[in-house]
Amino acid sequence: MNPISPLFEKIDASIEKKKNLIQTSYARYALRAVLACMFLTLGTAIAYSVAIKGEHIAPGFGKMLYAFMFSWSLVMILYLNTELGTSNMLYMTVGYYRRRLNLLTALKILFSCIFFNMVGGFIFGYLISFTGPFQNLPADSYFFESIAAKLAKPTGQILVEGMFANIVVNVAVLISMRMKDDAGKIMAIIFIIYIFAFLGFEHVIANFPAFSLAYFASNGTIEGMTAGAVIHNLSFALIGNYIGGGLIMGLGYAWLNNTKSKYVD
Repeated sequence: MNPISPLFEKIDASIEKKKNLIQTSYARYALRAVLACMFLTLGTAIAYSVAIKGEHIAPGFGKMLYAFMFSWSLVMILYLNTELGTSNMLYMTVGYYRRRLNLLTALKILFSCIFFNMVGGFIFGYLISFTGPFQNLPADSYFFESIAAKLAKPTGQILVEGMFANIVVNVAVLISMRMKDDAGKIMAIIFIIYIFAFLGFEHVIANFPAFSLAYFASNGTIEGMTAGAVIHNLSFALIGNYIGGGLIMGLGYAWLNNTKSKYVD
């Protein structure tokens, strides 16, 4: 029998917890997924708010501030036990590969999570649009220009950026699982997530509140923000995210640890 690494013992326990919750209380699972996007919306809002201020100080400074503040979103998500679709791409792939879940259950958990993340992103993006920082923003604000740039990306770029975005997210998740000290764990999460946030990679779940907030704050006037452009971005970001989080990180590390060798995680 192959040895089970300490990391995969924790992953298996997390998978079992998700399975148990969705089977015993679907509504509670759904609310945890909605709350994940509440925290993402707050992270998005503060990140763009400080970025707008930072751009007035020096060109490019806003992007640095954005990446740092956005990184706190995952800290809130992980420490408050909410359900994020992009990390579940790893969990569900590992769960199916290791026979902890059947395919139907894995798909139910993953797509339920993504759907209720989307619901949360829409609701809280709409509500945050009524707050002070997002009133009467000029058309050339850092926020609106960033969203327009996302929507203008070609398919191949979205796919590759989506792949790397979810590699980074799941690296942060796996590393945090191996750390015991909370201060170190928080620092690791922040500086790892900073990578994808600063590089502007595409994260389908983070784009739910970002696009919703931008639409409502601009009253639908952002250049290039059409239903087709939004669906195009979200669809290919979703595929790229699954390649990175589900296949490269999830299946890749599950296969690496399915061995009789002592070299396991």
